[in-house]
Amino acid sequence: MKSAALILLFAVNFCVASDVITPTQYTDLFNGKNFDGFTFCMKNDADPAATWIVTNGLIHCTGTPTGYLRTTQTYSNYVITVVWRFVKIAPKKDNTGVLVYMQLPDKVWPMCVQNQGKSGRQGDLFVMAGAECKEHLALGKDANTPVAFKGGPNEHAIGEWDTNTTVCAGNHVLAFINFKPLNQISECTISSGFIGIQSEGAEIEIKQIAIAPLLPAPNKPHMDPGLLDIMDARRHALEGVNNEPH
Repeated sequence: MKSAALILLFAVNFCVASDVITPTQYTDLFNGKNFDGFTFCMKNDADPAATWIVTNGLIHCTGTPTGYLRTTQTYSNYVITVVWRFVKIAPKKDNTGVLVYMQLPDKVWPMCVQNQGKSGRQGDLFVMAGAECKEHLALGKDANTPVAFKGGPNEHAIGEWDTNTTVCAGNHVLAFINFKPLNQISECTISSGFIGIQSEGAEIEIKQIAIAPLLPAPNKPHMDPGLLDIMDARRHALEGVNNEPH
């Protein structure tokens, strides 16, 4: 019986690992109506319906308790764009983030890479719950210390829409805020997984969660020109990965 259970566990894990999708076209992951394609993990198994709702075509997150929504599908090699805004902020109520390369099991917080969404710090990159990268290892700090972006922030005023874009190219992750490149990390120990948004104090609204291929397909007139610029500019990130000596 124990052997059969181990075989079943291996089979399940293999199915999850082999089900990773590399996008070939632009797709809105949030349909503007409901949470189809998403699931939730909340601290102390709290009811996600008390934190996350869809109203007037927007996702509204109260920020409490802590937790996240995530895709039910795993992805690799993609550009993920989240358009969101802070409804209001206060001390210790100003934080959220975009999670990429999320690993099972679901917990607060899972192994992943975070493109920080905290007010004033959007674009910092965290490696969480055992994940690592070259730049964080060089800091010699724990997981609570991010690889900080260089220069000043590029966020809009509270209440205005920000575009948080994360480029995931193999074991490289790059952060863009409002189409400006702010940060990047390399040699990440994870390179595929689920995609999520944190509930971590800030009351936020989200109007778009969209995924696109690293190399933009032609004839995409509906796509934001800024996003096309990002994908075109960052195609070299994946090319660099493929051309690195092994």
